[in-house]
Amino acid sequence: MQHPDPLASLNPQQREAATHGTGDTAGDKRPLLVIAGAGSGKTNTLAHRVATLIRHGADAQRMMLLTFSRRAAQEMERRVGGVLQQALGLQGSNALPNLPWSGTFHSLGARLLREYAPRIGLDDNFTIHDRGDAEDLMGMVRHDIGFSETKKRFPLKGTCLGIYSRVLNTRDPLALVLQQVYPWCSQWEDELKKLFGAYVEAKEQQNVLDYDDLLAYWADMMAEPTLAAEIGARFDHLLVDEYQDTNKLQAEIILGLKPTGEGVTVVGDDAQSIYSFRGATVRNILDFPHQFAQPARVVTLERNYRSTQPILDASNAVIAAARERHAKNLYTEKASSQQAQLVLVPDEAQQARWVADEVLRCREGGTVLKQQAVLFRASHHSAGLELELARRNIPFVKFGGLKFLEAAHVKDVMAVLRFAQNPRGRMAGFRVVQLVPGIGAATATRLLDAMAEAPDPQAALQSFEPPAQAKDGWSELAALFAKLDDSELAWPADMELAKSWYLPQLERMHDDAQVRKMDIEQLARLAASYGSRERFLTELTLDPPEVTSDQSGPPLRDEDYLILSTIHSAKGQEWKSVHVLNCVDGCIPSDMATGTTDEIEEERRLLYVAMTRAKEHLHLMVPQRFYVTQQSGGGDRHMYAGRTRFVSDAMLAQFEQVVWPEAVASPAGQPQPQAPVLQVRQRARAAWR
Repeated sequence: MQHPDPLASLNPQQREAATHGTGDTAGDKRPLLVIAGAGSGKTNTLAHRVATLIRHGADAQRMMLLTFSRRAAQEMERRVGGVLQQALGLQGSNALPNLPWSGTFHSLGARLLREYAPRIGLDDNFTIHDRGDAEDLMGMVRHDIGFSETKKRFPLKGTCLGIYSRVLNTRDPLALVLQQVYPWCSQWEDELKKLFGAYVEAKEQQNVLDYDDLLAYWADMMAEPTLAAEIGARFDHLLVDEYQDTNKLQAEIILGLKPTGEGVTVVGDDAQSIYSFRGATVRNILDFPHQFAQPARVVTLERNYRSTQPILDASNAVIAAARERHAKNLYTEKASSQQAQLVLVPDEAQQARWVADEVLRCREGGTVLKQQAVLFRASHHSAGLELELARRNIPFVKFGGLKFLEAAHVKDVMAVLRFAQNPRGRMAGFRVVQLVPGIGAATATRLLDAMAEAPDPQAALQSFEPPAQAKDGWSELAALFAKLDDSELAWPADMELAKSWYLPQLERMHDDAQVRKMDIEQLARLAASYGSRERFLTELTLDPPEVTSDQSGPPLRDEDYLILSTIHSAKGQEWKSVHVLNCVDGCIPSDMATGTTDEIEEERRLLYVAMTRAKEHLHLMVPQRFYVTQQSGGGDRHMYAGRTRFVSDAMLAQFEQVVWPEAVASPAGQPQPQAPVLQVRQRARAAWR
């Protein structure tokens, strides 16, 4: 039976990437770098590559596909399945090959570490600390070795964990990290070394790992030739998405798995590398072509399927000024007469009014609020706009609410399950035990010390004598852990037991228990989709849901709402209309990120990412004055801002310049607007306020 060409929907460059090393190019064993410009169909191309490899005989069981979220891995599997169904005429999902090694770096790292644990000195029953638990353990160790009682201000636990994490992920020496990123902590270098050593010992004693360990241990495995060769031989193909967001550890892992580069495909865009604060480095993708024994083949995807050509012209101009990059020039078949707009307004208050006016005008023109977004460099930049939107009753959602696993009630239930999984985990135990009325920190510490010294920690828990006022509550908790320790218990019965015990505690501790109960029910539903307690704890810790039921999320009474988001959170998204706030020096680039050329270049990429989220309408807002409080010697006063350095005079032809009438002239002696006035739009606003 003749089936349609599964690659018919791809353009020539996408097809070239999808078919590399197959068919007519089967002899080409070079690693492949796909430079995928914004909106160029990256995910579709990678899915077709995976499907093409399988169609040409590759074993899906011997492919490792690394993404940056579990949802991305699931979407990739879904797309691959669709391509294979079409190409092979398969009917039903059961006929499709699955990708068992598809997931995030951290989740696949956790699987390998558990599998190889006995050979690398780990107990395979380890649990994984999320960021909050890791901070708490760092804080506990910090206190135990006396650094909470220093006469000078010692870095707080979150700062200490941030330093530790950056050293691990960047592979930079502690002294360099302190000098470049945490200069106010440089005086504590020797003490921090001692703290980090004690932190590592504490994790080992408690049989726990943190996020960074999952990559660091994996990279260390790849540095051992025998293990690296053994693990690398298990996979014929290694495919990595969003390669511009990888750090040095992740690059070491890939090089260790496939030192010749044969079978390696990485996809990404150096122009969208914006996560250096997480330890990511743009050097990985810039240097990739020459990192292996044989130079990589580079395929560039330049056709954009998202934005109009005028928006791409402006975006191309901004990124073309980058100091170093993989050259590309995005183009599209979506013509338009509407240029990107550079909007000069007098101050932040007028910026908020202009954006609110434009959002409503656009809505009346047929673009629903959900298809419009307002982006900003820092979360506080939207404060004035949020007030204006609330005043006008314009519903909005601001991305960056309380994360699901950061909510106290969710952390409580997760701690119950973690403590059952690993009774030597002090952070989980410390949290759970104090949920019993009448038990405080001193009693909890006494119990955990007894469990740490006992050959059987579960027996120590069951024989523990609590204070008299806590006996009833303690007997219920001890009974719960006796049940959770039963080897005959089938998951997710563990979750149901934990939930049944916890819900009365929830009613006792929180006035808004009914709202919080929704999150516990959601957690139980999630649990049912995992095969075991260990898998649930690992996967949910590494890739948690975004927000709790009572934080962020769509307004409950509105079917439509405007999107507010930081630029970092907006990466990978798209909207018909995009406003970018505060496109002025000091905001973009941030005045906190202009210390080095590398920092400034990343700020340029941030603006580029923001601009390329827009499909039809793009507005860069340029307020000329900022109201600054408590200025020394002068009290509160206005500061004058200049247009962002990333939009030079030479680029102005790519923009329609819109000037609020009051912004045309600046007070004498103050900087004049950098952009010449080409158009002034008058709007009758005052009568309708």
